[in-house]
Amino acid sequence: MFKYKLALSLASALTFSGCSKGPASDVIITSQSTPEVKKITSAGVVNAQPQRAEIAAGESGEAVVRLVIQNGYHVNANPPTFPYLIATELEIKPSEGVKVGKVTYPPPVTGTFAFSEEPLAVYEGTTELKAELKADKATSKGNRSLAAILRIQACDDQVCYPPGTVDLQIPVTIK
Repeated sequence: MFKYKLALSLASALTFSGCSKGPASDVIITSQSTPEVKKITSAGVVNAQPQRAEIAAGESGEAVVRLVIQNGYHVNANPPTFPYLIATELEIKPSEGVKVGKVTYPPPVTGTFAFSEEPLAVYEGTTELKAELKADKATSKGNRSLAAILRIQACDDQVCYPPGTVDLQIPVTIK
């Protein structure tokens, strides 16, 4: 019980650091029913799901990465409300006759949080990031994948966690 109270006190103290003062570095949560300590990470609360893109040779198409953000958490929109906030960002590398164009970010939701005096533009729940793709005319038909990096910073209503990255492979079929 003492360990639980100590961990809860530590988590409470770190909670008040807020996003405006930088990320909390070792925020932990515990449960009365289990003695385990669980560290929260940005990459741990966001499930990135690349969707298969299909493009005809010489044509354009779209890559979609669906983000499923755990209940009780959010990530900063792109662009973020303030320059010091870390935006959600998707970087896709071109490969094998497929060029990558502009990444489009969804409209944000506006939320009010304890660590900010002003409402913030964020993504919550399920949302999709989209990128323009163009297949060269000479590209051979078949399956390939595009390497991508998702940069995120997850927050709850009290504190932001250290930023994280998720390495992705976006499946592409050239028809």
